[in-house]
Amino acid sequence: MTQTELINPRIFAWARESAGFTVEEAAEKLALGSSERASAADKLSALEAGKRHPTSAQLIKAAALYKRPLIAFYLAEPPPKAERGEDFRTVAATVSKRESAILDALIRDVKARQQMVLAVLEDQDEANRLPFVASASTKDQPVEVAGRMRTALGVTEGDQQAAKNPDALFALLRSAAERLGVFVLLLGDVGSHHSAISEQVFRGFAIADEVAPFIVINDRDARTARSFTLMHELAHIWLGAGGVSGPVRETSTNIIERFCNDAAGEFLLPSSSLSPMPDLRSADVEVVLAATERLSARWNVSQALVTYRFARQRRISDDVAGSLFGLLADRWRRERERTREDQGDAGGPSYYVVRRSRLGSALLGVVRRGLQGDILTHTRAAKILGVGPASVGPLLHGQTPAR
Repeated sequence: MTQTELINPRIFAWARESAGFTVEEAAEKLALGSSERASAADKLSALEAGKRHPTSAQLIKAAALYKRPLIAFYLAEPPPKAERGEDFRTVAATVSKRESAILDALIRDVKARQQMVLAVLEDQDEANRLPFVASASTKDQPVEVAGRMRTALGVTEGDQQAAKNPDALFALLRSAAERLGVFVLLLGDVGSHHSAISEQVFRGFAIADEVAPFIVINDRDARTARSFTLMHELAHIWLGAGGVSGPVRETSTNIIERFCNDAAGEFLLPSSSLSPMPDLRSADVEVVLAATERLSARWNVSQALVTYRFARQRRISDDVAGSLFGLLADRWRRERERTREDQGDAGGPSYYVVRRSRLGSALLGVVRRGLQGDILTHTRAAKILGVGPASVGPLLHGQTPAR
């Protein structure tokens, strides 16, 4: 007879719900199997209701699926909800329970990786306090903080305009941030496209640690928006105020979010670049749209950022700004759908190329040094990178495993 584990069934339900799975999805992934007497979903519901007890094998599968340590299933009660950090999103109240659970799972996963990275840095005697973390205040002027960020990054206005396209500008800014000691990751799911998180749910979040600060950018968002998200989250780190940020649709009422938007906007599209612009306060949407297109092309930024800068400097009306934000969001969604249809079954970059891009050079470098110094095992390195142990070598050395 198969041995079962006596656990609090509420733990089983909590683990699923906090990972963002429905009963049906989880039952299928746990391979519970359907029979004439009960469907897979019925079996999972029985486990969560305490009518059945899980086997050891089922607990191991659940721990892997829900991204929880096995020992968590033996707790007496579900733990309190983890601290997400301040939620700066204006859309938070409209996000579904499932979307919120997946976002929490992503943040939990990244925080665990960040703590492991911090431990590696300490073991390697590289745990140096970064002076720019929490070096600014909302009492400062955003333009002043943007100037400090520019000095620290070593990126000039000329560098920004010389970039070939928005992707090149993001690569330039990301490399500069990583040289400062900030880990910049592109993540929009918790390991599967089934858990993809819309850019409407979150655009980015920051962990403002003074030794190992992390920035996560939702790679489901428009590529032209990545530079703004990076600079916005970097401003959060300058303030020492980590948290979750959403899309820019209007001037935020949150003082920290508005400050970070303004600092990022001043960095990417300096006020001096707006001075020669004609008066657009009485212009219609089409005229303003054309102006945003010209400036976005010149500075390699999104038209939404240009719109935001126009609105903040009172160069356009609130009504025109609102119309433009909606128009640009609709255009992005249509372009994304067309891209998906055009790609079809066409091949793209390899898994390892994509994964290296998502993880960033800074994180890969710490793991590489940790392995070389015998500070990390392959198993722990795999957890930091979010891959299986067999993928660690190919990721770090640019190899593709033989099939």
